Amino acid sequence: MSRLPGDKPGRWLTLARLPLWLLVAGVLLPYYWMSIGAFKSVTELVRVPPSFWAEAPTWRNFFNPDWAGTSADPERLAGILQVQVEGHGFLHFYANSLLVTFFVTGLSLLAASFVAFVLTKRPFPGSRLLFNLLLISMMVPWEVTIVPNFVTVARLGWVNTYAALLVPGLAKAFIVFYFRQIITSIPEELIDAATMDGAGAVRTWWSVVLPLLKPALAAIAIPVAVSEWNNFLWPLLVVNDAEYMTLPLQLGKMAGNLTFYPHTAAVLMAGSLLASLPAIVAFLLLQRQFVDGLTAGATKG
Repeated sequence: MSRLPGDKPGRWLTLARLPLWLLVAGVLLPYYWMSIGAFKSVTELVRVPPSFWAEAPTWRNFFNPDWAGTSADPERLAGILQVQVEGHGFLHFYANSLLVTFFVTGLSLLAASFVAFVLTKRPFPGSRLLFNLLLISMMVPWEVTIVPNFVTVARLGWVNTYAALLVPGLAKAFIVFYFRQIITSIPEELIDAATMDGAGAVRTWWSVVLPLLKPALAAIAIPVAVSEWNNFLWPLLVVNDAEYMTLPLQLGKMAGNLTFYPHTAAVLMAGSLLASLPAIVAFLLLQRQFVDGLTAGATKG
């Protein structure tokens, strides 16, 4: 871009970055509001005009030592760690969400990488058709599959079981496509060397391909894990027993009560803050692998 006489070199670059800063502000401001709300008292949270920082920070929204069990006083509400749903507390739902997230993310990535390896490096009659069917399935909105998936789960007797939360999420066509694009860049010589050493398809995938996919695994694991952690609609359909409820369901129940109990908003913000921490920690730990994985296979395939 040409510069006008007298313009500073960085002026146009600064203007070009302005939309990005506005986007960042639009994303971070709601999170900031939730974070400070988690440490505000009920009185301060509902005050008009609002305060943009916690003037008297409190931990009572997380754990309130003054909670008597049945108190209706807005200042003596149960903290999020004390809230019970059918005899189950916040940590129980947190553990359920962790179980679903780790199981589905880990197993779906392993299964997708193996399928992509077979389709790419061990083709068989019909493998091209199978891959095309996977691509077609990516074009079908997931909402279309909700009813048939629910009918299948109900006929299997999985409603209100962990199987309904874990098994249906394992099939992810996009991850197969993602890994296939990267595996095509793996030299055939490595696969042939493993075959000459007597390694079968599973051993070659485990010992040769998976180590080379580590950056890609880390990159795709973040969005998959965040999606599973925040999944609300599917658990809402297949689970109505608190024993199997996940964290989004508990927070959703609390949010549904805000119309009648608006003073519980601070406790809900405390729960939302705790629910956001695993995704933030995962990204901070894997951000380097995330960037490396995004560029993996970009020059071939």
